[in-house]
Amino acid sequence: MCGRFTQKSERKIIAEEFYVQRFLEEPVISYNIAPSQKAGIIIKKENENIYDRYRWGLIPSWAKDQSVGNKMINARAETLLTKVSFKKPFLSKRCIVPVDGFFEWKKDGKYKKPYYIFHSSGRPFALAGLWDQWINPENEDESIRSFTIVTVDSSGLLKDIHDRIPAVISKADIDEWLDVSECSSEHISRLKRILFEDHVNELGFYEVSQIVNSPANNNPECIEPILR
Repeated sequence: MCGRFTQKSERKIIAEEFYVQRFLEEPVISYNIAPSQKAGIIIKKENENIYDRYRWGLIPSWAKDQSVGNKMINARAETLLTKVSFKKPFLSKRCIVPVDGFFEWKKDGKYKKPYYIFHSSGRPFALAGLWDQWINPENEDESIRSFTIVTVDSSGLLKDIHDRIPAVISKADIDEWLDVSECSSEHISRLKRILFEDHVNELGFYEVSQIVNSPANNNPECIEPILR
């Protein structure tokens, strides 16, 4: 799963790395983004890659209230077409989540050790996401745009840390992942290939301090390696 991540790249870098033509909100630097908080995501609309900030934790458009979003921070890639919460967003509301890294916790007896996982290039990279818009049935003036991060089975050395990790979208596949204008069986097959492509060998990791356990801690110390 993915329960925390970082976004610390400046606007210029985000625009270059993810082909963003328009920013609806300015990027906010965060070293410890937690569920229910807003974070930067990128969607495609009218052939433009658009950066905006949505709430983390998918609230389906049909939900009675927003609390369901707390349980939908991740979506398993294997069930995107069978889960009612994710099928429509997978077919028509895909996004990427630009991150500089994410955190996973490794079980160690009674405790869990946090690890920071990043791209070996040192550049920000894209995680697969889905989004939706919820309108409060009791107050139509209230609406929330939210997202979830797609996960896949872990592999390689990362499997020793956690059995699930976010699905990484390569730079070459960003355009196709964001393109929701096509919905053919061939396109869906290509999307699945993109999701399940193994990028573990492109990632590095190291153990970090337990301070990341609290969302109240949001500073560079969250991603500093522990030297043993």
